[in-house]
Amino acid sequence: MTVNLEVADGVGTIRLDRPPMNALDIATQDRLRELAREATDRDDVRAVVLYGGEKVFAAGADIKEMQVMDHVAMVERSRALQDSFTAVARIPKPVVAAITGYALGGGCELALCADYRIAADNAKLGQPEILLGLIPGAGGTQRLSRLVGPSRAKDLIFTGRMVKADEALALGLVDRVVPAAEVYEQAHAWAAKLAQGPAVALRAAKEAVDQGLETDIDTGLALERTWFSALFATADRETGMRSFVEEGPGKAKFA
Repeated sequence: MTVNLEVADGVGTIRLDRPPMNALDIATQDRLRELAREATDRDDVRAVVLYGGEKVFAAGADIKEMQVMDHVAMVERSRALQDSFTAVARIPKPVVAAITGYALGGGCELALCADYRIAADNAKLGQPEILLGLIPGAGGTQRLSRLVGPSRAKDLIFTGRMVKADEALALGLVDRVVPAAEVYEQAHAWAAKLAQGPAVALRAAKEAVDQGLETDIDTGLALERTWFSALFATADRETGMRSFVEEGPGKAKFA
């Protein structure tokens, strides 16, 4: 398989495995969507790591595969392409991207689907589609601009340039830069910590933030209010408040 899901201690690692560069061909895109939905549905997966291995996250789409496609073929394919990445973005659990080596084109777009991005100090990210006479087609024009702002996104998309890890951090494209040998370990630790948290509240927080960004503030506040009130019906809320009163903050153990 070109993508695998490995689960341990509440953390599901979605691992790209298409050497040497993890090019995202159609089969890989479809498999990615399938595993994103599996991670969504599995109760033993409470947080997710996106990982491409020690050498490369994903260097982008399979250009040779795309080269033979005409307009009609891509019209038919483009929705499925976006749907694969959207399935990752909509996993209702914390998702962290562990970025090693190159995360270019579709690889960068996949990283954008995560809630948090940890990059190796030798990582390089970018949206080089313009150099092929194209634009990003798997969510890059939308997710990148929402993450780093429109002018910074346009700079990266218009020029197609790659940015090193330190610039990516300064831009807000990644959230943490660590030595290359520690990327997966730190990403897994981030996910494992959240996997012990209140699952419904984490889902609510993710949905409130993500959906709130797509609407006006009054609608976003209504969404927050609805989720906030709904969480008072959960066992995790009872556990969390009881623990706070009896033991102090930060000691609750959620099921």
